[in-house]
Amino acid sequence: MDLKNVVEADEYDRSFLTLYPDIAVITSMDADHLDIYGDKNYMEDSYRMFANQVKPDGLLIARSGLPIGEVQATHKQYALTGDPDYSAKDIVVKDHRYFFNWHGPDYDIENLSTQMPGRHNVENVAAAIAVASRLNIPREKITKAVHSYAGVKRRFDYQVVEGEIVYIDDYAHHPEELRACIMSAKELYKGKKITGIFQPHLFSRTRDFADGFGKSLSLLDELILLDIYPARELPIEGVTSKMIFDRVSIPNKTLCRKDEVLAAMKGRKVEVLLTLGAGDIDQLVDPLRKLYTAGDDQTNNG
Repeated sequence: MDLKNVVEADEYDRSFLTLYPDIAVITSMDADHLDIYGDKNYMEDSYRMFANQVKPDGLLIARSGLPIGEVQATHKQYALTGDPDYSAKDIVVKDHRYFFNWHGPDYDIENLSTQMPGRHNVENVAAAIAVASRLNIPREKITKAVHSYAGVKRRFDYQVVEGEIVYIDDYAHHPEELRACIMSAKELYKGKKITGIFQPHLFSRTRDFADGFGKSLSLLDELILLDIYPARELPIEGVTSKMIFDRVSIPNKTLCRKDEVLAAMKGRKVEVLLTLGAGDIDQLVDPLRKLYTAGDDQTNNG
């Protein structure tokens, strides 16, 4: 099979339904973009439509347990647990990297390592290797690529690793993405205090997933919660960040405007800092990086 185009399919506006791929990977069908889909069932139906658009002689690789249903293509599953077609096994963390072995139906690859954080990314790597094996990419090239791939901007994007401070920026804006990011930080930096600055994205998403946001953000040791970034939406009456704030169970939590964040962080004891969200929170990244770079005498005095 000739590999001509690789795309990240976008489910936001159903534009992925314009694609008829030879190979497709479905990593998740978590409810999101309900301002577009209306409800979870319609969103899942759209994913199933996409799955059935994989060519009959093609390959669909889906995370184990997703409600895909019957498809015309060959359907294989991947996961870290159970007995799927593709898996990553024997996962260990050493020196802030993940090491594991990959298992497929035709062969295994041992002693892989990735600098991508979190078991969810190890699972993503398992799916990527499955695609590579389908395309007959040599195992030594797969091993080298997995080891060297550093990820993309705003996905567990290291900003500061200096002394006792680690600062990571991440695009996470859905409860499951937040959970994965926070749990990755907790696993990589065991025993460290995890502080998160989160900016909710969209009034409708805040309304629809307030309980999930509260549960995920409660995994932090400390939360600074910003106002909602509206993006394409007008305000919805009664929907504010406080909907999430009231559902966060940790005692160390603060509501804060974005323009107050730098002042609030000066002198605050920070060990591992996460900035989280899909809005304009990225405008804080450079100022925070400068704040937590060696030489700033205002840093970490708390």
